[in-house]
Amino acid sequence: MKKNVASALLVLIGCFVIFTETFAQEIIKSENPASQVELVNIPVDANAAAKRLSKGIKFKTISNQDRKDFDEKAFKDWHKFLVKTYPRAHKALKREVIGDPRKFSLLYTWQGTNPALAPIVLMGHQDVVPVVPGTESQWEHDAFSGDIAGGYIWGRGSLDDKVMIMAILEAIEMQLKQGFKPERSIILVFGQDEEVGGSEGVNHIVKTLESRGIKEIAFVLDEGLPLAPGLFPGVSAPIALLGIAEKGYVSLELKVSGVGGHSAAPPVNSNIGILAQAITKIEANPFPYRVIDAVRDQFKVMASVLSAEQQKMTANDDTLITYLKGNPQTEAMIHTTTAVTMVNGGVKENVLPPFASAVVNFRILQGETTQTVMERVKQVINDKRVTVTNLSASNDPTPVSSSTGPEFKLIDKTIRQTWGTKDLIIAPYLVIGGADAKYFAASPMAKNVYRFTAVRVESAKDADRWHGVNERVLVSEYAKSIGFFYQLMANVNDMN
Repeated sequence: MKKNVASALLVLIGCFVIFTETFAQEIIKSENPASQVELVNIPVDANAAAKRLSKGIKFKTISNQDRKDFDEKAFKDWHKFLVKTYPRAHKALKREVIGDPRKFSLLYTWQGTNPALAPIVLMGHQDVVPVVPGTESQWEHDAFSGDIAGGYIWGRGSLDDKVMIMAILEAIEMQLKQGFKPERSIILVFGQDEEVGGSEGVNHIVKTLESRGIKEIAFVLDEGLPLAPGLFPGVSAPIALLGIAEKGYVSLELKVSGVGGHSAAPPVNSNIGILAQAITKIEANPFPYRVIDAVRDQFKVMASVLSAEQQKMTANDDTLITYLKGNPQTEAMIHTTTAVTMVNGGVKENVLPPFASAVVNFRILQGETTQTVMERVKQVINDKRVTVTNLSASNDPTPVSSSTGPEFKLIDKTIRQTWGTKDLIIAPYLVIGGADAKYFAASPMAKNVYRFTAVRVESAKDADRWHGVNERVLVSEYAKSIGFFYQLMANVNDMN
């Protein structure tokens, strides 16, 4: 996924370090009434499913930053594999291969029996990140081996994100075998380029659905954070976080152009010096701090299991901001962040470069836009010698989806039916990175857009496996993922 899961988990850990371990037992002992939902055991042939996922991992459907470096054959072979592996699904569902300009994204439609009901959308992405050069020897099993060993399935896509695509298709195959027919249409959206922004894939799919006259989608479920025990210090309870909003994204280039020359006769202000002053101004003037609904909702959920003193600490925006400031991870939740990520200038120690440039990445909090960020940056720099250009496929922050509506509650219920224990905590949260779901969230079709990677990992440390080395998923947990989607489809019919 195009976000650092490890950083996201650090943000959440940081939030609750504030509350300290002295309150941990309170959280563990508290029982949300929703935790009384009974577990549902969905029989899944885990070993057979694991072998199929193992084969799927072998296809090197890599998204490289250089978009010219794209292995079309890998994607075509992967598509053929899916058709062969899931015959019932490919017979019952309409399958389209679309994208712009390259057509490698998959759009499936399982037509519901009641066309008056709004459809749901289940998402995953086909592409994976490359292995970082120099880390190959750190993998216990080759990144594209799909080895099944030690109770795990190993390789790229086992967590991010072929695991979701194949769990969804496994669940559909099982439902079709049982004669299940959804009342609402179920749309599957599997993008081709999520790891590099999703502009060719899901961006195009959303436009396609809009052009076909779809006015309303009941809810969208895309990848997010996994369910993990011990997510917060001193708290052994498993925690599932449902993303209800994403921050926006923009990268701005600051550039200074002027006369170069020999360093023996420098001007009063060099291009690099002017650029340095601009960067210093930006960093010295951070964006203002605010608490948005998504963050409030997270703490409201946790408030029921917190002590009176803790509730006082989160009682209003001012006190919450005070406690979240000072830690880079938690500050990301309460303002637009500024990160200077690239600098380009001189080529030799005695040559004044004719230009100097820097790239500054902003993760935009709700209430601001890419345009207001650019305007603020220009105002803060206040120097006509510095040009500011939008470099990226930027996007504004998404709207905040409801954390109290029937759609959120349905996903909550399904999580509890699949992994539920009395101490399971389910809470909404703000996604500080981004995923393909942002394209649906920006559309008037979809008001309820959620992010959750439907798999349980063994500890918060497993977050390092996303985009890192030794990506793997437990065979037993992959079976649970299949069960989650199987049950979700049944629950959607009940929602009607």
